[in-house]
Amino acid sequence: MQGEIRSFSFDGREVQLTINRFAPQAGGSVMLECGGTVVLVTVTRSAAREGVDFLPLLCDYEERMYAAGRIPGSYQRREGRPPERVILTCRLMDRPLRPLFPSWLRDDIQVVATCQALDERMPPDVLAVTGSSMATLLARLPFAGPMAAVRVGLLGDDFVINPSFREIERSDLDLVVAGTPHGVVMVEAGAKQLPEHDVIEAIDFGYEAVLDLIKHQQDILKELDIGPVRVEPETTDEVVLTYLETQCSDSIRAVLAEFDLSKADRDNKLSVIKSHVASGILNLNEDHPVRIAVASNIKLFGTSYKALTKKLMRGQILAEGKRVDGRALDEVRPISSAVGILPRKVHGSAVFQRGLTQVLSATTLGTPSDAQELDDLNPSNEKTYLHHYNFPPFSVGETRPLRSPGRREIGHGALAERALMPVLPNKEDFPYVIRVVSEVLSSNGSTSMASVCGSTMALMDAGVPIKAPVGGAAMGLIKEGSDVRILTDIQGIEDFLGDMDFKVAGTEKGITALQMDMKITGLPMATIGDAIHQAQPARLHILAEMQKTIDKPREDLSPHAPRLLTFRISPELIGTVIGPGGRTIKGITERTNTKIDIGDEGLVTIAS
Repeated sequence: MQGEIRSFSFDGREVQLTINRFAPQAGGSVMLECGGTVVLVTVTRSAAREGVDFLPLLCDYEERMYAAGRIPGSYQRREGRPPERVILTCRLMDRPLRPLFPSWLRDDIQVVATCQALDERMPPDVLAVTGSSMATLLARLPFAGPMAAVRVGLLGDDFVINPSFREIERSDLDLVVAGTPHGVVMVEAGAKQLPEHDVIEAIDFGYEAVLDLIKHQQDILKELDIGPVRVEPETTDEVVLTYLETQCSDSIRAVLAEFDLSKADRDNKLSVIKSHVASGILNLNEDHPVRIAVASNIKLFGTSYKALTKKLMRGQILAEGKRVDGRALDEVRPISSAVGILPRKVHGSAVFQRGLTQVLSATTLGTPSDAQELDDLNPSNEKTYLHHYNFPPFSVGETRPLRSPGRREIGHGALAERALMPVLPNKEDFPYVIRVVSEVLSSNGSTSMASVCGSTMALMDAGVPIKAPVGGAAMGLIKEGSDVRILTDIQGIEDFLGDMDFKVAGTEKGITALQMDMKITGLPMATIGDAIHQAQPARLHILAEMQKTIDKPREDLSPHAPRLLTFRISPELIGTVIGPGGRTIKGITERTNTKIDIGDEGLVTIAS
């Protein structure tokens, strides 16, 4: 087996890269080892399929239980459907990679990262993200890298790079920063109500470490004589775009300037213009270059029309500071909400609407036996707070088959879960297992943040004594050269046509969750700081509107919710209470018609 081995010191630890030794038929492969954690990352490329008008990038992360010296607990005793944390790592890899590929690339690209050994001092997810950059460059794909990622924790007053699993549990911050030489390209964070300036400082701290990892990648690539791949895109789309600019720019501008239009009316008017221009192309001479270009690529006309609409909408925002609905750049859409809209058989419920985005959230309280058991490489063995997010097709006026939750739905649910975790009561004060389900009833941007708002209200309606309400908004960005505009509370078209989707959630006191995705190759720290600061007054406004509907948790639980009693016994008495073969505790539960749970540390919970 041939291959190259390179190693370097990073933040006091040795990182070893084994290059193109394993998986020799992949386009590029690298095995990263840090401490006792080993992740193999491969990248493979296939030729573009006919009719594809997007980048079919597929990022997969897999964990093998042998990595921790364990046998899977399933009946088959092998890994099955990926657990939630694995799916979230797939998304963590995809989000910083995708914007670094050229917009015209249509080849199938698959990135597979496999955790093959685990050291609890070094979580593998950030190694998978950094390794995906290195493997992509080794595969010689057109790619605006290198890119790297690190995790930042906050222990006391000190920031820590790549903390261990145990340190993450104690940390006031769990932040992942990914970046390129051009700036930050992805942020994912959970925080315990940290002020804005602390979060900004943490991102800056993490980005400095990212630059160090990028420098090591650049040095290795130089040693291997691997340079950037330059491929010029086909120019037929420019012919069509130029034609469309002359035919319908004024008509599109007029529609974008009708600020009173509803989303449906605006979409309809833009569709009418599109159909009219398409008919005009069919009437062109058969040897006209525009007709030839459109005939050779059936999707070229549609993508060119979208590109022109994007260009004109962005120009309107940059030149006039006006958005398609007439709002100022820092203005939040109208908000309405209600609680208790479902019968009390449902333990708590709320609906939150911002603009055309509407989310219904429902809370269910369960007993400790309802906790979710985890069978993955994470040292935690159960979850007592679950947040599930559903996005049915009718929420965007479409028809499609209903399937099990996809990666996006799982990711949005996890983001809302992370935003609310810091304000939940501790287990001893409120020993219930809590499940919140957010049903997206209408989507026009920022449904994940609407889920946070609606779920806060549903928790209070259920009588969960949360420490503070949590609200959130998504921030957008329009950037042309040095001309930058930050948008508050973006709607669907601004998300689609903009450069950034930066979700910021928190309380009046501080931030509890962040998620930033980019469509450009990096953003300077100054702009990130501006976006976080601009999100604060929006969040405070949203929280004030929510508290007009419900300002504190209800004092009483639903009569249909279980009633729990908790107390402690000496761990030495656990065996006595359970009895031989569980006969003692089983007899108590049968005589009293209750459920009894006893934790390893002697915490007894009785449910009736």
